[in-house]
Amino acid sequence: MNESNMSKALRFFVIPILLLVLFSCSKDDSNSDESTYTIAPDANLSGANLSGANLSGANLSGANLTGASLNNADLSGANLSGAVAPDASLYNANLAGAYLFGADLQRANLSGARLMDTDLSGANLFRANLAGTDLSGADLTVAILRDANLEGASLAGAYLNNTDLSGASFREANLSGANLSGAVAPDANLEGANLREANLRASLAGASFREANLARADLFEANLRDTDLSGTNLFRANLGRANLSAASLNNANLAGAYLVDADLQGANLIGANLYNANLVGTLFCNTTMADGSVNNADCIFSK
Repeated sequence: MNESNMSKALRFFVIPILLLVLFSCSKDDSNSDESTYTIAPDANLSGANLSGANLSGANLSGANLTGASLNNADLSGANLSGAVAPDASLYNANLAGAYLFGADLQRANLSGARLMDTDLSGANLFRANLAGTDLSGADLTVAILRDANLEGASLAGAYLNNTDLSGASFREANLSGANLSGAVAPDANLEGANLREANLRASLAGASFREANLARADLFEANLRDTDLSGTNLFRANLGRANLSAASLNNANLAGAYLVDADLQGANLIGANLYNANLVGTLFCNTTMADGSVNNADCIFSK
């Protein structure tokens, strides 16, 4: 067969080969023996040591990564949708732009990880450690972050619509411009957090916002019953029709805030700054005002 005919045969008759991407690494950092892992959808990588691995753009959708070690790994742009990774360690991993839709990351260690613009919608992050992570622009819609640790994390511009944030800690976290509409966050800790211009049309009953920055935040119709807003900055915040009953607002800055038809029954406003606040239709009953006086203007007393 001449060279031309051979070229045609190669072009038309060679059966395409499916390549399995293999990554070799040590099972134990102290052990020099190497094991080969198959990096593919639905792969079983339970307990695997992939620390420092370059898995950028890899397809690990549906993979079993239970208890796996991926510390310092590069998973940028990788597909981990539906992956099962409870108790996995992804400390300082690069997951920027990765797809983790519906992934199971319960109790996973993601501290220091880069998750910018990552899709975590529907993911289960129950009790996950996300302290110091960069989640700016990430999509956490309908995710479960119950009892998760996000202290010092950056979630600027992140989407947390209809997310379960019950008992989660966001101490000193940056949530400026984040969207938390429809989120449920009873007893969440947001002390010292930056929530400037965030959408907080959510259920936040019992949460703590002590010393947080909520300037120009949107809290319209938010449930803030029994919340701790002591010393918070609510400058020009939208609190229209919000439920602030029994809330602690002592020493809060409410200058220019919109409180039309808000419920302040039983609230404590000692030392609060209400300069130029719009209080039209606001409900006052057993409300402790800035000067310590009690306002019962809207109480309904039985005869």
